[in-house]
Amino acid sequence: MAALTDIGYIRELLARHGFQFSKALGQNFLVNPSVCPRMAEAAVSSPETGVLEIGAGIGVLTYELAQRADKVVCVEVDDRLPPILAETLAGCDNAHIVLSDIMEVDLPPFMAEHFGNRPVAVCANLPYYITSPVIMRLLESRYPFTSITVMVQKEAAQRLCAEPGTREAGAVTMAVRYYAHAEKLFDVSRGSFMPSPNVDSAVIRLTLHNQPSCTPAEEKRLFSLVRSAFGQRRKTLSNSLMAAGLAKAEIPALLEAAGIAPTARAEQLTLEDFIRLAKTIP
Repeated sequence: MAALTDIGYIRELLARHGFQFSKALGQNFLVNPSVCPRMAEAAVSSPETGVLEIGAGIGVLTYELAQRADKVVCVEVDDRLPPILAETLAGCDNAHIVLSDIMEVDLPPFMAEHFGNRPVAVCANLPYYITSPVIMRLLESRYPFTSITVMVQKEAAQRLCAEPGTREAGAVTMAVRYYAHAEKLFDVSRGSFMPSPNVDSAVIRLTLHNQPSCTPAEEKRLFSLVRSAFGQRRKTLSNSLMAAGLAKAEIPALLEAAGIAPTARAEQLTLEDFIRLAKTIP
C-alpha cells in the first residue's frame, strides 16, 4: 500500500486521529517504501508461515507481511494505534493486532493460541531502547521460531552479529550466539523513518539452533561467567571471574582444565571457550 509510506498521507492520518509520537516508546515509523518488502521477504519462507510482529506502527511492515504469510499477529503496546491500524490494514483479514506488552506476554501459550501448529517467524522494527531485552526474551522462550528478522540500531546490529573473540563482541553477542546464528542483511539510513532518529539502523536475521549446548545448570553458569567477564572486560579472566562467585584460588586450575590462558581477557574468548569453562566448574 503506497500511501502508508507517503509522508503527506501519514501526517494527515495521524493528525486526523490526534496521534503524537511517543519518545518514551521509541516510535519512529518507516517511510522508505523499499525497506518493509525486503524485511518481509527475508522473514517469510513460505505462504504457510505465521508471523509474530512486535510493534506495528501504522502497519507498513504488517501490510507487507500479510501479503506473504498465512497469518500475522502483531503485539502492540500503544493503545492509541488500533483505531489507526483498523484503517490502514482494512482488507488484511489475516492480520490481527493484540494490545499487550511483549515483555509481559507468556509466549508458549500465546503462540499456541494464535498460531496453533503453524511454523512461525518473527519480524519487527524494534524500538532501540528495548532491542536486547526483546531479543533475549524471544530466544529464552525456546519457542522454535523459523527465524527472527528485526531492525535494530546499526551499532547494536554490529554487536549482535559480531564474531566471538573480536573486540566488537560483548555479553549480548555471546548470549545470542548461544541460541542462534546471527547475520546482518542490510543497512537502513536514518532518513527512512518519520521522525528521523539520530542514528542509522540495520536489519539482522537470527536462525535458531536446534539443540542447546548445555544443561540448564551449565547454562546458568555460562551466562553468569559471560556477564562477569564482559562486565570487567579490561581485566584478565583470573580477576574478573571472582565476580561470578568463583574463589580466587580455584580459578587457575579451572582455566587450565578448560584450555584457557590465565592472562586471557573476555574479548579474546570464543563462545566455545566459555562453554568449556562452564562445563568444567563443578
